[in-house]
Amino acid sequence: MENMKKNRLGEESIGKLLYSLALPAIIAQIVNLLYNMVDRMYIGHIPEIGGTALTGVGVAMPITIIISAFTVLVGMGGAPRMAIAMGEKDEKAARTILGNSISTLFIISIFLTVFFSIFNDVLLKAFGASDESLKYALEYMKIYTLGTLFVQISIGLNPFISTQGFSKTSMLTVLIGAVLNIILDPIFIFVFDMGVKGAALATIISQAVSAIWVLKFLSSSKTIIKFNKSDLKIKKEVILPILALGLSPFVMQITESITSISFNVNLQKYGGDIAVGSMTILTSAMQFMFLPLSGLTQGAQPIISYNYGAKNLDRVRQTFKLLLFSALSYSILFWLFLITKPNIFVSMFTNDAEIISLASWGLRIFMSASLVLGVQISCQQTLVALGNAKTSLFLAFLRKIILLIPLIYLLPIFFENKILGVFTAEPLADIIATSVTALLFYREIKKLFRTAE
Repeated sequence: MENMKKNRLGEESIGKLLYSLALPAIIAQIVNLLYNMVDRMYIGHIPEIGGTALTGVGVAMPITIIISAFTVLVGMGGAPRMAIAMGEKDEKAARTILGNSISTLFIISIFLTVFFSIFNDVLLKAFGASDESLKYALEYMKIYTLGTLFVQISIGLNPFISTQGFSKTSMLTVLIGAVLNIILDPIFIFVFDMGVKGAALATIISQAVSAIWVLKFLSSSKTIIKFNKSDLKIKKEVILPILALGLSPFVMQITESITSISFNVNLQKYGGDIAVGSMTILTSAMQFMFLPLSGLTQGAQPIISYNYGAKNLDRVRQTFKLLLFSALSYSILFWLFLITKPNIFVSMFTNDAEIISLASWGLRIFMSASLVLGVQISCQQTLVALGNAKTSLFLAFLRKIILLIPLIYLLPIFFENKILGVFTAEPLADIIATSVTALLFYREIKKLFRTAE
């Protein structure tokens, strides 16, 4: 283990190493995005009911986000801790972190399955479902909820594979499930005429296969950190630091859900199902922006965490600079595409003329400041990789809870076009949050480096 990590994370060229780790992670994130995107694309093109069914799935999205949020609470909290332990050459601690994370994910999945099976109906109505769209939202969630365990295991444990340097194996985890989902979706939706239910069934079957793949690898002789049965016993002194560090990305996901609810409720009020259906597409655009950036940070995380633990601070600096340049370049390029060709993106999801018209107009407003997001996610996730839970948690709260959600409710008061007011909340929050993140990152990184030195 020591020789392998020293040769790669500790000594290999930063550029070659970052892109060799990040590329599979980016591919995995894009493919992971297809899990949801393919569902929406097929559902939006179901004859006669496509627009309403797409709105129903959009209303259900906050619940699916909440379920996936718990995967990052453990996965993004445990994987950096394990990498730091590996950098400190403490294999026993790394093994215990992995085992405790596995047990925690199993417990969380049981709780979430029971909770959402009972409260799906009530929650969907509160999240902005109309009488027409509620039917399709319930059809999707009743089946999706049953696959919660598979979601927790496949997504939550995958970072423990990539953080050991097995980025291609991590990519295959997602690739296997996504390809299967793409194949099963049209079969279940159209051939078996299952509609929205078919999309949900295809998704949970695909996640189940990915979960089996992850567990098989982490228990095999191929992995570097192989846990024992004794490592599965949850210890307070192990799991609490994991959850503390994972709280920042967890809050980012949870607030994404709360934000989605806020958008849906207000857009239902001002524009009805057409506006909510359009928001489903706008949310998809934001995911296309964020997930490849997340893949970049996943590639950088083990390099930053390992070298910080090993006190190789120059390599930490080099990795961050390259991460920032790459993330900013992507966010600017994708922003240019969305601003200049919104119709191309929107038409992927629906053939409903009203939704296409509103979503194409709204996309330019909603994503107008997204070119700066490369700076925000690079700084915030680097703080997570360095183990700075406190500041990264505040920054996670800042963009969504402190800024965006209040703006969604406040801005329509000052706009004659209320939908325009709702859409404008996103770029305004992005600009403020990115500015604050950059300033805090500069302050905190100097403190961390002084302590390490």
